[in-house]
Amino acid sequence: MKFGILVFPGTWSERDWHHVLTRVLGHTATYIWHGDSSDLNAYDALIVPGGFAHGDYLRAGAIARFSPVMERVAEYADRGGLVLGSCNGFQILTEAGMLPGVLMRNASLSFRCEWVHVRVERTDTPFTNRCSPGQVLRIPISHGEGNFFLDDAELAMLEARQGVMFRYCTAEGEITAAANPNGSRNNIAGVINTRGNIMALMPHPERCCEMRLGGTDGLAICDSLIATAAPGRSRAGD
Repeated sequence: MKFGILVFPGTWSERDWHHVLTRVLGHTATYIWHGDSSDLNAYDALIVPGGFAHGDYLRAGAIARFSPVMERVAEYADRGGLVLGSCNGFQILTEAGMLPGVLMRNASLSFRCEWVHVRVERTDTPFTNRCSPGQVLRIPISHGEGNFFLDDAELAMLEARQGVMFRYCTAEGEITAAANPNGSRNNIAGVINTRGNIMALMPHPERCCEMRLGGTDGLAICDSLIATAAPGRSRAGD
């Protein structure tokens, strides 16, 4: 498989993703600079990684959404291409209007860097097909603006269409306020678009794909994406 990994000024998770996709999982990955306006159809999937794109001035992801590459990402997704965002990638994709909601300051107004548990809400997607229904994943977070917000009407629509992919939970899978690290509505940790080809989450699956780093639950997400976009399947635009 060939992955494209977006890079903005201030991105710092691109090397983590590159390491996992190439050295751990044995695939090909190429960095894509934010000013690149080339067609992206050569890639089997795109990764929008974590960091502080453009310093996260104004709001997290608010400047990155205007980078030339985002026009190409939108075109790629419109053709059915798979796009996975994590942390700052989630923020960028919501600011670009490719995913619903907005990521606000954590309710605690403090930066949270720790391991959390998230419950898999759907397993019928390109990003979770290797997971089990209700499976609990232990994945690290590292963010100051991970508080997912939608107004009541939009939240009801998101829930009705089963757009929630992951929820913060206890190790036993219970959805509680204490298990919510940032105040996200309905404990939401990740969402998917209506078409089902763009997904993002605040936790960092790329940081838990080797036991030496403390766990391998992130592989469930990576393996799902690889199983969907592996060579032999139709690529965006084919």
